[in-house]
Amino acid sequence: MDTLFIILQHLLPQHTLSRITGWLAETRITWIKNPLMRLFANHFKVNMDEAAEPELEAYDNFNAFFTRALRDGARPIEGGSDSIVCPADGAISQLGAIEDGRLFQAKGRMFTAEELLGDGQRAETFRHGQFATIYLSPRDYHRVHMPIAGELSAQTYIPGKLFSVNQATAENVERLFARNERLVCYFDTSVGPMAMVLVGAMIVAGIETVWSGQVAPPTKEPKTIDFKHAPAGVSLEKGEEMGRFKLGSTVILLFPENTIEWDGRYGAETPTTLGEVLATIKS
Repeated sequence: MDTLFIILQHLLPQHTLSRITGWLAETRITWIKNPLMRLFANHFKVNMDEAAEPELEAYDNFNAFFTRALRDGARPIEGGSDSIVCPADGAISQLGAIEDGRLFQAKGRMFTAEELLGDGQRAETFRHGQFATIYLSPRDYHRVHMPIAGELSAQTYIPGKLFSVNQATAENVERLFARNERLVCYFDTSVGPMAMVLVGAMIVAGIETVWSGQVAPPTKEPKTIDFKHAPAGVSLEKGEEMGRFKLGSTVILLFPENTIEWDGRYGAETPTTLGEVLATIKS
């Protein structure tokens, strides 16, 4: 079944399907959006008790429901100034050391930091660093928050494929996260440079940031856009929202060498919750 799923992803018009999904997700037609939201919430067992607005029909469209805010206090930010917290609800796909610039994907498959970031010079910062790949499933809260306080220093949009990013695809598609559409955000933090990569996927209809709005899909022909000068004054605290997915995907964090140590409770496929301590900062 997994093989058929992968073959279909190679054959299907990925971007066309995602754009059609995007239209459905934006429609305000009541007889379309309300049944769609109810079907989705029931099928994926979405916990609406955590939402700031628990009534489905109150959302203007599917995207508003999907990127719903949480009620106050639903995700406390744990730890002190020496901690890194989970940036999103989801599950760990992989985490660990970056080995000579190479990140582990699944089942012996690797990809490089240079391929992921699209920038060899910046990739050198993380050659022997640490990484975490966090998968957001359809039922999860889909806003992404800061794992540590930081100031935006640069960002790059990189066009690409839109393969699904679940475990089956990660195990079978070479260089999955370095092939998919993605937005790379760099922050200056107390542990040095940090990269946050928001990876697009099949039927993901958009990637947004709090400072630029929707970045993907681009309004013009897809091409790599290296924003040489980041918007001035984008400084975000730990736990503060930095972006969101319109339909689910993956966040990849990269840290420099000898700066953090992952919490021992996390491994491949371990569930995560926004705000839980993910790592400690080395003194």
